[in-house]
Amino acid sequence: MQTWRDGRAKATDASEAIRAALSSLGVPESAWSGIRPTVTYNGLAYVHLGMLPADVVEQMAEAIRITETSAH
Repeated sequence: MQTWRDGRAKATDASEAIRAALSSLGVPESAWSGIRPTVTYNGLAYVHLGMLPADVVEQMAEAIRITETSAH
């Protein structure tokens, strides 16, 4: 049970992180309200992103590209 709880906490933290990142990009909550933490029966943490508008995904991709470029 503790493994599942730890996985849930990890998935929740990751969900909050992506929500905060999208919010900082100016993406309205209505666009990412479907993001939710998910955990498997054996404790593996996942984040379900659901359906996101294409323009939001483009913003995410651009932010990742900028981060990758500045890291090199």
